[in-house]
Amino acid sequence: MKPPSTFESLLIRLCGSVMAGRGNSAALLVMIYHRVLAQRDPLLPSEPDAATFASHMDLLARHFITLPLTEAVGRLRAGTLPARAVCVTFDDGYANNCEVALPILAARGIPATVFVAPGFLNGGRMFNDTIIEAVRRAPAELDLRGYDLGYFQLPDAAARIRAFEQILTKLKYRAPRERVSMANAVAEQVNARLPDDLMMSDAQVRQLHRSGIEIGAHTMTHPILCSVDVETARSEITDSRRALEEMLDAPVRSFAYPNGRPGTDYAATHVALAREAGFDFAVSTAWGAATIRSDLFQIPRVAPWDLTARRFAARMVRAYRQRRVAYADRESTG
Repeated sequence: MKPPSTFESLLIRLCGSVMAGRGNSAALLVMIYHRVLAQRDPLLPSEPDAATFASHMDLLARHFITLPLTEAVGRLRAGTLPARAVCVTFDDGYANNCEVALPILAARGIPATVFVAPGFLNGGRMFNDTIIEAVRRAPAELDLRGYDLGYFQLPDAAARIRAFEQILTKLKYRAPRERVSMANAVAEQVNARLPDDLMMSDAQVRQLHRSGIEIGAHTMTHPILCSVDVETARSEITDSRRALEEMLDAPVRSFAYPNGRPGTDYAATHVALAREAGFDFAVSTAWGAATIRSDLFQIPRVAPWDLTARRFAARMVRAYRQRRVAYADRESTG
């Protein structure tokens, strides 16, 4: 990703400072990543490879004030946030957060938070990755009509992306056990060995923590909270914090709602459960920036997918203007 010109750099700083504000009028931008790939993957075009991620971090280091998330939220609450404040976060607990992203972050002195679902550590695999990896290894035709998931011809990467996106759309909001069962059925039909090293090990989570990366909780097994009953949601939230604190022998202060869309993936009930579990704050995937008036248990985040530095920076600057206060105002029906 080609860096901005000198003029563009000045414009980024000026516009960012004006739109972000500072102190009581400041806006906090929190970025969300999932994976940082060692090399580009044609089936995962929205996931940055190491070179792209490094260019993102270079731009942040030059033009924004990167802060640890806990510090940034504290300063937002206190009204002392600087202009152009940005935090970097990752969801789920992919091994490449440690193997690929950590060295890039460390070389630039950029702090980050990784929200981990501990139920998948040490060889586990999320249901969506089971589907993606099964479709990756499928033959040129994949007939899943027996599972009411469709029939697919798979001549190229684009067709495979369409196939797994269609399958995931049908499964995402089903009960957690059902979607895991269906994902395993698809994998069995493909009859190929799937990777068991996508997620971190306990040792890698500890390595991140020792390196100064903040570790947050992301439920145990990443259910869509609105798809499960309240007691299951409570266990998923509280058990994830307990498991990580025992692993790290350190407090875990932050939480990320799985999938994270307010009112669709989590509700007011789950915000209350996160507070009850003892977290200091929580993050969603609602688009925009947080302000001093925002609900700190529903902090918005932005996903960076632009391929040019100019567009990447412009999207970040614009995001400061979309300020969010609160979102999930309905009770859970799970």
